[in-house]
Amino acid sequence: MISRVRRVSDLDRALSRAVSEIPPSPFDDAMTALSTAADHSVLWFAVAALLGARRGSSRKAALRGVFAIAGASASANAVLKPLLPRRRPAASELPAYQKLADPPTSSSFPSGHAASAAAFATAVAMESPRLGLVVAPLAAGVAYSRVHVGVHWTSDVVVGAALGGGIALLSRRWWPVRLTDEARARPLDTVPALPGGEGLVLVSNQRSGDPEHDPADDLAAALPRAVVIRSVPERDLDEQLDEAVTAHGDRVVAIGVAGGDGTVAAAAAVAGRRRLPLVVVPTGTLNHFARDVGVYDLQEAVDATSTGEAVAVDLGLVEVHPGAPGDSDAVVRLRSFVNTASLGSYPDLVRLRERWQRRWGKWPAFAAALTVVLHRAEPVAVRLEGRWTKVWFLFVGNGPYHPRGMVPAWRPTLDSGLLDVRWLRADLRFSRLRAITALLLGALGHSRVYGQREVAEFDVELAVPGMLATDGEVVEESGRYTFRVAPEPIEVYRRREENWTGRDRPFLPWR
Repeated sequence: MISRVRRVSDLDRALSRAVSEIPPSPFDDAMTALSTAADHSVLWFAVAALLGARRGSSRKAALRGVFAIAGASASANAVLKPLLPRRRPAASELPAYQKLADPPTSSSFPSGHAASAAAFATAVAMESPRLGLVVAPLAAGVAYSRVHVGVHWTSDVVVGAALGGGIALLSRRWWPVRLTDEARARPLDTVPALPGGEGLVLVSNQRSGDPEHDPADDLAAALPRAVVIRSVPERDLDEQLDEAVTAHGDRVVAIGVAGGDGTVAAAAAVAGRRRLPLVVVPTGTLNHFARDVGVYDLQEAVDATSTGEAVAVDLGLVEVHPGAPGDSDAVVRLRSFVNTASLGSYPDLVRLRERWQRRWGKWPAFAAALTVVLHRAEPVAVRLEGRWTKVWFLFVGNGPYHPRGMVPAWRPTLDSGLLDVRWLRADLRFSRLRAITALLLGALGHSRVYGQREVAEFDVELAVPGMLATDGEVVEESGRYTFRVAPEPIEVYRRREENWTGRDRPFLPWR
């Protein structure tokens, strides 16, 4: 071991001597400026601000990069430097044109600058490989600059870079990487083509998304042969869509909806009952379902309907049992959901997470929201799998969500035929603290407070009638709910990317 350390030390000195013998040039000033700019990660925060100005993978990359820097900087500067003190290279052996005006005096091992640079570059590349190729040379320059200006040995930089890259990769344990929003689903070739929207009845919910913009005119222009109706706020949207389909009789071969997740769920229920394919146009605030399906805007809906391309998508159902348990005369009501259903405090958790995630990222926002909600929440007594227990909330996903044993982030598939049921127990000592601690350690799936099942049907009975939320909206209050997957999936229009090229696609000005 000692001989290995000596060999590393000898190599460090040889490399430092080689760097010190480089003739003076403008490159020295560039390395000094680059090394100084990265002090306290100022350079990376500036890059993150530029990346964060644009929504999508760029903003996700910036948020993950800042998150990785926090872990790498704390590990290098607060943990390893005090534990493994090492002298920095002697300033007297460095030419004046390479020296920093104010060199650091802390431990040389490992390099905090290299750790932060590698952490940021790796994190960015995880979210966007193309952006990673742009950031990586800058990170490599910062790492090398620490040797060039004589404040670190080469081994300090190598270990710091390995530490930072490793911490960025480790972030996937809490914050999984998703390179595409589009989930897998079985392609269908049985849906009719709708040129210009012919045979389509589409309802537009102008209350979704931007309250100042009514999308109905854009829909009518993009699909001139479709029947476009504006929803009436005082009436149930599924009733309005049902009436419109009945009024136009056999001419209707597909139904459509423009709105957010709650609006889509109502239209999906009609599509399931009438066995008609569904066209989704995302005009809501978040549009989780449309993103999972792979329809990001009006143009994509037009593309898919014009050629008749669709996929099979499961529809979640909730049987709402009114009256006292065992009352055989009670009429069971049926609710549909396309994303999630929940009991307890989960709707509050989602609302807080969505309010904060644009600034902090999904996982940090979820952790903060969970802490706040568990502090405020009251436990709910429920009967699960034949036994009574208390839970803080119960989550039911329409299809298995990823990752297992952690925060449900996304669905990899849309037609699994399964529900993803998760809950946090409230009947254990210190259950709040145990849940938050397990989440922070990335070990929620191994905690006794956490339960998860993937099943086709799940029955829940409540000791006191409680509120049901589906797709982010509170819709019912009852003492018993039965969740299941509809026997037949619905057909949702989605274009196949391999069938389209830039020359084939028509141009629409609002794309």
